[in-house]
Amino acid sequence: MKFRRKPFSQFSLWMMMIKKRTNMKRCTSLFTIALFLLMSQAAFAQFEEPEIVKVEYSERQNFEDRFEDINWTGQGLYNNSTIDRIPTIELRSRLQAAFGDPTQTIRDLIHDNFRPGKAIQFEYWFIIDGEMPLMVLDLDGPFANGLVYVGASRYIDLMPQVKRTLNRMLMGDEGEPAEYSDYFFSPERGEWYLVKYEDGEYSQDPISRPTFN
Repeated sequence: MKFRRKPFSQFSLWMMMIKKRTNMKRCTSLFTIALFLLMSQAAFAQFEEPEIVKVEYSERQNFEDRFEDINWTGQGLYNNSTIDRIPTIELRSRLQAAFGDPTQTIRDLIHDNFRPGKAIQFEYWFIIDGEMPLMVLDLDGPFANGLVYVGASRYIDLMPQVKRTLNRMLMGDEGEPAEYSDYFFSPERGEWYLVKYEDGEYSQDPISRPTFN
């Protein structure tokens, strides 16, 4: 006499297979979600705003000693942004608001027998996240737009985010123009200038060579 499997037994086996496949799909989905969350956290960490700390005048030597072997580059810092289209004379006032006085100006350099024709109006030195050195300076005093950026070559991948953060700071409330006064020598024009922002107005007036005490 042949034994015939009851339909109910076949149904039970079929249901067990479905449950097994469902559990496997759930595990796969959970793994996918976990992986997505980890990747999202990593991406978020990558795009967190960096901490930008200005180097004070008195800290210049420590900065130079620490980063004397750095390979400097501007690569990664010249992606077009709003601050690249703004006159440097205005950006100087926004830097003043966000970070205070420059790390050094031509007034500081002239004492070291520095030739004025090779000098700058101002330089801001920064350390990013406690590790990355960055210098920001003018190109041609008050007669140009934008800024010059120089950073460490090994941090090229981080530089675009640093530039975005600077752009946000200088164009936001932190960068609301603040008053300042600098000297600048233009070798092309053969003139010294007093460059300032005062009483809501920007000016670059030709002057006689100033006396630096």
